[in-house]
Amino acid sequence: MDNIILKIVKAEYVENYVLRLTFNNEEVRLMDFAPLIGKGICQKLHDLEYFKSFTLDHFTVDWNNEIGFEPRFLYERSILIS
Repeated sequence: MDNIILKIVKAEYVENYVLRLTFNNEEVRLMDFAPLIGKGICQKLHDLEYFKSFTLDHFTVDWNNEIGFEPRFLYERSILIS
């Protein structure tokens, strides 16, 4: 697992500040961004409509080319659901 370059291949809004992320290793995980809200650039994510406006780039979720997270960071902080 440590040798694989993780990518997010699908992202779906769930509720509040939670996204369902599907990784290229076929794991589906829930990521709660609430603990990150209000810290540094993540202050913008406090606006729930802005949070919901994420897109998927070639490897991770992205907010308006301003905020993005390294996939391994999201993987390590998310909860496996399938």
